[in-house]
Formats: sequence, C-alpha cells, structure tokens
Amino acid sequence: MTRQYDIVIIGRGAGAFSSAIKATELTEGKAGIAMVGVGHIGGTCVNVGCVPSKYLLESSHRHFYPQHPVFPGIGVSHPALNFRSVMRGLRRLVSDFREAKYEKVLASYPNIDMFEGKGRFRSPTEVEVLDGKAKTLRAKNVVIATGSRPTAPPIEGLKEVGYITSDTVWDLNERPKRLAVIGGGAIGLELGQAFLHFGSEVTVVEALPRIMATAESEISEILQKKLTEEGMKFQIKARINRVERVNGAKVIEVVTAQGKPRVEADEILVATGRAPNTGELSLEKAGVETDQRGFVKVDSTMKTTNRAIYAAGDCVSKKLMLETLAAREGVIAATNVMGGKARVDYLSTPWAVFTNPQIAAVGYTEEEYVKKTGACSCRTVGLDKVAKAEMLGETEGLVKLIIDPNTGRVVGLHVLSPMATEYALEGAMAIKHGLRYDDIIDTTHIFPTLAEGVKLAAQSFTRSIDKMSCCVE
Repeated sequence: MTRQYDIVIIGRGAGAFSSAIKATELTEGKAGIAMVGVGHIGGTCVNVGCVPSKYLLESSHRHFYPQHPVFPGIGVSHPALNFRSVMRGLRRLVSDFREAKYEKVLASYPNIDMFEGKGRFRSPTEVEVLDGKAKTLRAKNVVIATGSRPTAPPIEGLKEVGYITSDTVWDLNERPKRLAVIGGGAIGLELGQAFLHFGSEVTVVEALPRIMATAESEISEILQKKLTEEGMKFQIKARINRVERVNGAKVIEVVTAQGKPRVEADEILVATGRAPNTGELSLEKAGVETDQRGFVKVDSTMKTTNRAIYAAGDCVSKKLMLETLAAREGVIAATNVMGGKARVDYLSTPWAVFTNPQIAAVGYTEEEYVKKTGACSCRTVGLDKVAKAEMLGETEGLVKLIIDPNTGRVVGLHVLSPMATEYALEGAMAIKHGLRYDDIIDTTHIFPTLAEGVKLAAQSFTRSIDKMSCCVE
C-alpha cells in the first residue's frame, strides 16, 4: 500500500513537530503531512532530556540548600526526602507535558498523519514504514528529524558490570549511595549535582584537562571549585582502564598522572556523548550523505546532499544539540520546502548548563575569536561586583563579554551565575542584531538584578567599574 503526501517527516520530536506545524501554517492547513516514528512521542527533550533533568535538579536544590544557608541569622533545616516519591512526580510531569505539548497538539492538526514504526528510505521520494505491514509513503520532500541517543565508550568490563545513561536514569526508584559519573560535560554535571544534592556521594571522571571544555576556562575553573565545595569529587585528565565488580560494588580503575585511583560506586552514569539515529534509515538509497560519525550533512538552509530532502535536530552535523535549536531548524526546513529562503544562525544560538550556578553562553569564546581573527577585546566582571549577587550571597561567578576590537560589536557573552539562563539572551540579541558594547551601556537596566552584570561588563570597556556608584550610566 502506498500513500501520497506533500511532506514525509521521519521522527517525532521537537524538530519534527516544529517542521510539521510550520508547514501547516504556511499552507493554511492544506499540506498533507506524514510523521513516522517509534517510542514516546515528543523525542528526547520532554521524555528523557530537558523536562525530567530540570525537574530533578530543582527538586534536589529544595532539599540541599536549606541545609546550607548563606545568610546570617538563618538556621539550618533538614527537609525530608522520599526519593521514590520525587521520581514518581518527575514521571508524572513528563507524562503531563507529553500529553499537553504533543499528543493534544497533534490532535489540532487534522492534516498531519502519525505512523507508528521505524522509517527508512526506499528511494529519494519513498519512505517505508516498518510496522509489520507493507506500507510506503511517497512525497516530493522529506525531512529527517530522528534525533540522537546516548553512547558509551568501549571500556573493558563496563557493559558486563552495567551502567545507566541520561535515557535510563529516570527508571531509578532508589537513590544510589555512591554515583560515579563518566563525563564532565553538561549532562554529567547536571545529573551529578542533582544526585549530590539528594545526598549521593558523587565522583566525576573526565578525560579532558577540565570539565565543560566547551566553556570559557575561567568558568570551568570556578564551577569545579563550587561543586567541590558542595562535596563533589573529580578525577580530571583521567583515563579509565577498566570497570569490574568487587564485593557487590562497581569499581572503576582510573589512570591519572598521579597513579591509578579506584572509584567505587553503586551506579555508574555514562555521559560521554551522543550518536545520531541515522544508521537504519538507508540514507544511501536517498542520496543523503553523512559525516564520519553518521550525522547528516546539511547546509545553512537545512538541505542535505539531496536537494529535495532536509534534516533538522540532533541528527544533523553541528556543534550544539539543543531542543530549541532542533525546533528552529525544523522551522527553517519547512520554510524552505515551501519555497522560502530561511537560514540557520548558529552564532546567535545560546546554550546553557543548568547546574547551580548556571552556565549560559552565546557566540564566540575568547580563544575561538582570536583564532578566527587574530585579535579579541574581552572584559570579565566577577559576580562580587554585581550588587544583586551580593544580596543573594552568591558571588562565585562571572560575566565575560567578547567584542570585536575593530567594530566594537558584541560577538560573545559567557556567564556563570545563578539564573544565568534567564538573562544571557541579551547577548544573543546583541549578536543577532549586530549591536555594539555601547548599545548595551546606553540601554537602561533594572537594578538590582544579576543581568546588570552584562551592562557592567560593557561599561568596563570605557571605565573602571570599581570607581562607579550604583547605576552609573
């Protein structure tokens, strides 16, 4: 049986839904759209990514910080913890989000047909649905939005001993007394801090010289110091020799310049990277090329090496894996399928790590811009210079502004701060619209806020902020 559609979308996460909805809007509901996928509707973000991880983090903060007050005169309290109940609440939230944001939304678009099953190409214009029945979908254009999955490095004994990932950690009902985290990136640090705040002994093992290697080095240093003060342990620039089970414990043999320390744990969380879900798509039949890791090659219009086929989301070859970026790419793909000329703007796309303090960044790092242009003008303001941070008792952090020295334009903003994710968008807007640092200075900011740190960083290009009173323009 063959069915004809205007667009076939393989996948049903953020990139797929945004693409389908945008195509529907552009055609006033006239486009016939098929969406093909397996597993929970909504993809990574709502099911095993942003939604559950931030719920876990926020609930862990409620448990941890009352036991560590920062204000004089505030006593220590010990909130009760029922970890099993926390996880039940987490799963309920995920289910509610999935129903409200995807299942019910889909019901509002009668032009979109959902097919349960894996999709693969039979030809550039035909997608076969592998659901136990012979079913082929034909369309002039196809959007690939199959997402990604966690991967584990080939460590001796790891598979035999067993481990959890960011996909399976949500199945836990008991808090591990000891948690080893392999990988010091965003996922490892977020989940690591959450379990640390719930009372687990957490050790992070990172192969690179510092955690969060994609962030500014100053940010990595301060964040590691802060997490260490909270009780997290680190093995940095470490290679894992093997994993074994000893007397019921999972033991990781780590090799460092200092020796071969052993990390004992009840659970091992692997957070070392993700791989694209493209291996079973038969992309060669569609003339769609991938890079060496299997990510789909696209141009800035999200077009693949087959001009009739587009791709969006985590399966695309790029640096950032973000739900918001996947949705944006899906919109661009749909727009261009319908004859538009939209392009993705990665430079003004912000990214974040939701530890406390949070990392939020957009644009170039200092090292990247020096490498690109040979010069960079940068200013860094510590949170101890920001009045609101003093009021919060949270002065370990910084705001760093990257400026093109020839034009004064903002090309990067990097923040380590409580609630950094709530205000770093100022940098994204500045980069997107070509604003200069003096445009930030000339814009009145609210006092007292943490966001004032961005303005102070801009002002530090023209004066010493140590010689300023509050709210000096």
